[in-house]
Amino acid sequence: MVNTWTCTGACISGLEYLHWVQQFALEPKMVDVMDNVRVRIPICTWIGENIDTVNAELNSYLQACHECFYSHERKQIQIFAVPLAEFLGIDGFCNILNDPITILIDVGRTAREDWLSIVVHEYAHAHLAEFGHNHNFAEVLSHLCLGLGLDLPNWEPDKEYELRCWPNCKLNVDPLGFWRGQ
Repeated sequence: MVNTWTCTGACISGLEYLHWVQQFALEPKMVDVMDNVRVRIPICTWIGENIDTVNAELNSYLQACHECFYSHERKQIQIFAVPLAEFLGIDGFCNILNDPITILIDVGRTAREDWLSIVVHEYAHAHLAEFGHNHNFAEVLSHLCLGLGLDLPNWEPDKEYELRCWPNCKLNVDPLGFWRGQ
């Protein structure tokens, strides 16, 4: 926990946001920037000042995904930006065990122009309420990509691993740099 004398105003708001969003992860430690005081204060401050804007952009992408389906086919889904623990090595995930289903996106890991791609990938999981990258996932992902003008995946039964990173995204060298406002 950050001492209040070292973390005030926006920093406290950012810290509260991180603690709040941990409840939507499979495990709270999946949302983690708290180990290093040098890193957590600037990150919490940036989050406190900017997270509403980032989440609004992600929500616009979520709505674009919803528009690809009839209203009766749409699941209840919420989406939040959050720095994910580095040990996970992922840029987002969909927690289908939550109600509503929750998508968490580490927007610091990819280029801003690829945020839609990450949302599309995780939305496909949410739409199916399934983990994995099988034929059903490939069909929903293809439907979303077609509707949103993204490159279509080429699904083959023995190449499901290729769908784990579809649509392709440019990775940022320093994921936490985004969260520090750099």
